Amino acid sequence: MAARKGSAEWKGDLKGGAGEVTVGDGVFQGQYSFASRFEEGEGTNPEELIAAAHAGCYAMALSAGLSEGGNPPDSIKAEAAVSLRIVDGAPTIAQIDLDVVGSVPGIDEDAFQAAAEEAKKGCPVSRALAGVPEINLSARLA
Repeated sequence: MAARKGSAEWKGDLKGGAGEVTVGDGVFQGQYSFASRFEEGEGTNPEELIAAAHAGCYAMALSAGLSEGGNPPDSIKAEAAVSLRIVDGAPTIAQIDLDVVGSVPGIDEDAFQAAAEEAKKGCPVSRALAGVPEINLSARLA
């Protein structure tokens, strides 16, 4: 499998500086700053990028699991919220909340919940983020 790339350049000190992050070969570029990460400033931040990666990976993993189980979804909408908190005096990703809505013909809520939990365990990004102390899942059928 190919190695996927991202890059960033930061200029200046932590609070007064600014940076630009690039996904792949320029598929997405965004500005980031101290304010966009730790306050409510404009731009993106690493936690938003992790959230998008987690939501995208999870939606694919759930779709794959449902399809393998004989219930291919019409759609899976996943949203991830990544919470940055101070832990032991350092900013730390301490919680991720996944919220998922599936439109899946022919499946009941219990089977959907089971597939959703399996996808959480098997999603490569979920596995990469296994050190996050709390990853919560809310899943429901549309």
